[in-house]
Amino acid sequence: MHDGVTISQAAAFAGVTVKTVRHYHRLGLVPEPERDSSGYRRYTASDLLRLVQARTLAAAGVPLGEISPLLDADDEHFAAEIVDVERRLTARIDELIERRKTLRRLAEGDRALLPERAIAVLDSVAAQGIDPDEIAAMREGMILARALVPEGFDEHIAHIERAMSDPEFIEMSRRAAEAAHWQVDDPRIPGLADELAAHYLADPDRLAIVSGMQARTDTAARYGMLRDFGVDAQDAGTRLVLLIEARMREAGVRIPR
Repeated sequence: MHDGVTISQAAAFAGVTVKTVRHYHRLGLVPEPERDSSGYRRYTASDLLRLVQARTLAAAGVPLGEISPLLDADDEHFAAEIVDVERRLTARIDELIERRKTLRRLAEGDRALLPERAIAVLDSVAAQGIDPDEIAAMREGMILARALVPEGFDEHIAHIERAMSDPEFIEMSRRAAEAAHWQVDDPRIPGLADELAAHYLADPDRLAIVSGMQARTDTAARYGMLRDFGVDAQDAGTRLVLLIEARMREAGVRIPR
C-alpha cells in the first residue's frame, strides 16, 4: 500500500460501500485524499484506519455528527464520550423495549389502552351476559374517559368494581343494555329512566359512577364528549341517558348539559 489504494479497495477493506465512504467525506469524518498523477484518489494506511474507526463507531450507534470530534479527542475525552454514548444507547434500548411491550399488548387487544383493573371490570360485565355491543361501547368509553379525565379514572373504576358485587346493579345494567335496542319512542323508556335514576340516587357510591367523571377544568366539554361518544340522537339508549340525567338534575345532582 505504498502508493495507497483506490476508493473501491478502501471501502472493501473497511467493510463499507463506496457510497458510505463518500458520505463520510461529505460529513468530514474521513478526509478526502488528494488525487495522484493519474487522477485517482489514493487511500493510505492512515486513511484506512480513520475509515475503520468511523465505521466501527457508527456501527456501535454513535451519531455520525459526533464521530469526528471523538476521533480527534485525546484518550481521556474519548473514554468519557464513549461512556455518555453508551448511556444514551441504553436509554434508547429501554425505550425500544417498552415500545415492543406496547405492540405486544396491542396485539392482545385493549391492554395497551386500559389498565388491568379496567380490563377485569369489562370481563366481569361480559360474564353477566351483557350484550357484546354494549361491552364494546363501554370499553371505548373507558378508553376515552381515561384520556379525558385521567385524574378521576382509577376512582371511577373502583366505583364500578364495588357496584359489580350488587345483583340489583347488575340487573339494572342489563335492563339498560336491553333498552338500547328498543324503539326510540318505546313507552317503557321513561319508567326505566325513573328506576335507574332512583337506583343511582339511593347510593352515593353508585351515583359517583354517573357524576364522578367530571374533569376539574373544561367540565362541560369533557363530560359532553364522554356522554355523546358513539350515540345517535334517534337512539333509544340516548333517550334513556338524557332522561336519567334530567331526573338527576331535578334531584340536585350536578350534571353538565
